[in-house]
Amino acid sequence: MSITLNTTMSSIMTNKRRVGALKSLGVVTVGDALTYYPFRVADPVPLRALREARIGERMAFSASVRGMRVVPMNVRRGYRLEAVVDDGDFAVSRHIAGAAARLVFFSYKKQYVDWLSMRLRSGAIVVIAGEPSEFNGQLQFTHPEIMTVAPGSGPADGEYSGVVQMSALKYDADTVEAGLRRISRPRPVYHASSRISSEHIHESIVQCIELLAGTGQDLPGDAATEAPQTMKPMEDGGISGAGTAPADAESRSGNAVAVGLARAIPDVLPESVRESNHLLHRAEAFLAIHDPLNTADFKRAIGTMRYEEAFVSQTALLQSRSNVRKDAALPCAGVALRDRFIESLPFPLTGGQREIIDDIGVDMAREYPMQRLLQGEVGSGKTVVAVAAMLQAAGSGHQAVLVAPTQVLAEQHHATISAMLCAIDGVETGDDPSRDALSPNDPADLIKAAESAADDGDAKGRAAVKHPVKHSGARSGKQDGAAHAQSDANTRHVPVILLTGGMKLAARRRALALAASGDPCIIVATHAAFSKTFQAPNLALVVIDEQHRFGVEQRESLRTKNDVVPHLLVMTATPIPRTAAMTWFGDLDISWLTELPGGRKPIRTFVVPENDGRMMGSMFAHIRGRIDAGERAYVVCPRIDADDESDGDDDTSGASQIGVYDDSDAYRRESAAAAANTAASAPSQEDGDGAPSRPPLHSVAEIERRLSSLPQFRGVRFATLTGRDDDATKQQVMADFADGATPVLVATTVIEVGVDVPQASCIVIFDADRYGLSQLHQLRGRVGRGGTDSWAFLISRAEDGGPAQQRLQVIQGTLDGAQIAQADLEFRGAGDVLGDAQSGGKSGLKLLRVVKDVKIIADARERAGRLLADDPDLSGEVELAGAVLDFTRGNETFLTSS
Repeated sequence: MSITLNTTMSSIMTNKRRVGALKSLGVVTVGDALTYYPFRVADPVPLRALREARIGERMAFSASVRGMRVVPMNVRRGYRLEAVVDDGDFAVSRHIAGAAARLVFFSYKKQYVDWLSMRLRSGAIVVIAGEPSEFNGQLQFTHPEIMTVAPGSGPADGEYSGVVQMSALKYDADTVEAGLRRISRPRPVYHASSRISSEHIHESIVQCIELLAGTGQDLPGDAATEAPQTMKPMEDGGISGAGTAPADAESRSGNAVAVGLARAIPDVLPESVRESNHLLHRAEAFLAIHDPLNTADFKRAIGTMRYEEAFVSQTALLQSRSNVRKDAALPCAGVALRDRFIESLPFPLTGGQREIIDDIGVDMAREYPMQRLLQGEVGSGKTVVAVAAMLQAAGSGHQAVLVAPTQVLAEQHHATISAMLCAIDGVETGDDPSRDALSPNDPADLIKAAESAADDGDAKGRAAVKHPVKHSGARSGKQDGAAHAQSDANTRHVPVILLTGGMKLAARRRALALAASGDPCIIVATHAAFSKTFQAPNLALVVIDEQHRFGVEQRESLRTKNDVVPHLLVMTATPIPRTAAMTWFGDLDISWLTELPGGRKPIRTFVVPENDGRMMGSMFAHIRGRIDAGERAYVVCPRIDADDESDGDDDTSGASQIGVYDDSDAYRRESAAAAANTAASAPSQEDGDGAPSRPPLHSVAEIERRLSSLPQFRGVRFATLTGRDDDATKQQVMADFADGATPVLVATTVIEVGVDVPQASCIVIFDADRYGLSQLHQLRGRVGRGGTDSWAFLISRAEDGGPAQQRLQVIQGTLDGAQIAQADLEFRGAGDVLGDAQSGGKSGLKLLRVVKDVKIIADARERAGRLLADDPDLSGEVELAGAVLDFTRGNETFLTSS
């Protein structure tokens, strides 16, 4: 059978239980096995004679077997095998007197005991590695690792030349020296599970290497009877070839394994790249990772594979970026409406905003699609940049769509954009009847406006309004009316259409009809824009707000609706370090907005221990003072209610418990009673694995009830907002909060993104120690948007000096999103910060570390760029082209827009 990297483990391994255990770890093929990397390599095992043994410290030695016996365990069932060994010859070589020790093995399987009995027969020479202990005054090794040594002299140089067969018995090594070298060598340690140990993972991978090289035997089988003389029964019921031990690595460069493996595993990296970076051949790296000579050998091999991951991923990203430029897009060169919008703003743009608007303008004027990521601090003015881009599209006679992750944010964007466009004509929202006609609150008027525009310059557009299904793909009318779209009448009245899943059916149909007409407009939508019913035949620009909230397939559905690919602008306020952005969004042009608009004051952040009643009482008194001054306050909780087993709007869970916040006896009694009730219903302080359980989390329902009973908030109305509320409730709650009817809003993290209430000056975040830093930074950004002094209070039950407290100190000490993102990556890891779909947590990246490997990524990107400049199709690098194709096909969630 010919073995390749694509050969499945099930086809070469007869032990189905081990196949299932490996599959649960993601190891399905031989290639998966080789890229299932160990997370560390164990230190070499020191050679010591038995008289040099240290209890509890692993050691290796050689010995001869004096005697062996098998004792049935009648009470416990199974068998106990005991062998007495003597290290006389080995001790003499170390100038020490010899000694004896006992080897003990326990097993329920008779075949395993019989196999051990054959290996440990009296007079056998063995090499042993294990951890010594003392039992009944005698040195003992329980389940040590043993290797049998062939009797007689081996090769003159002492090298291991494979499994030696004398009589009908196979031996693991042909000399004591070779056996000691191998058994004391560093061992890779793998992430294991309850179904398979690290040793068995190592054994399976090494055998895959031998099979690829053409030197191995069949992988573990199911019964010793298959080949009792040549197969090794394993404790998990498997059987492995007697030659499972790898060939002597010191002769690796010339032995059959290394040579055969190099033929079976071609190199991926170009020869010039590999040599200039002093990297190993791919086959050589796999061998050194899974069968290392020493720790330096292991580290060099890991470095080689890490660079390969960086090079393949950066090549894929750059190639994807180049391929996008082959697509056709609608050029948007009309900037008159955009410039009028900028002139009408009541505030000056920051330097960063002006520069990015100009960059976007140049990109959108081209005939291939723009691909740009706009990252900005919370409150840095990304919406203004997005509106300018959409007006450039509308002013050029085309359509633009802004997709927001929540209905609350979509409605807020719609209101903001509508108000901004009103300012172009110097009128306030609602003062101009013609402007009211553009509001989606009255879809009938929108239809009339669209039909009027169609009468003037686009008969087919009017037909599309009346028959959107039949004419949704019509585009010639759009071209006929392009001049009209750029006229002054059109630029003064660009419709802003709201499309959400919560709209009534009639209103939704009318909004869809307007989009299907192809007339120039701005569409603000939620996930409804990804539905098949949404058609925008004249779509020139797609703006994705908070891009990490959407899947790649959703974004692609908008890009592939029409023959012409729209320009793409993705925005995020989630801080992403430049190294991470270069890795995840390497196919996008990246812009950073770091300058906050004038008038913004820094948010003062405080970490408040929940058990500090005096500080908690002072905090609530301060909030009441701000409310009396006409300001607003958010209170954020991780759960909706205490009885809910599922999460609210976050990934945290638990019951509700709250401490004493003020000195009133009534509240202290209530808190004590609540704590007692929670303790009575809570699980024990030890979970299943013996680790202490976390404190239960706070809920919106409980906190709203308890805070409203505090004397500090007497006479103050509270409101709640969660992801469970229907759309009408959400709208009403936000309206009441904005106008001050309910100045305190207790909510889940549904308010995290985009909610903009200028009067909000205080935010209290319960269980802040259970959030990531980037999320805390987002939540903190909900206040201070009106130019007033603002405060963020992070309520914590974290232990002093613990990791959670250290994370909160980071958020307290800086408002710089880049620093916070860097710290969040270091504390939590990439997958937790952006989510697996964006971080590569489920991608082919297994070794590359975004934070620490910035130099590797930068070097790989530079070299990949030079390679693609000379060979865009990688026709001269067949293996690299295949690796890039495999990476792209298997990592659609890694590439954000390809």
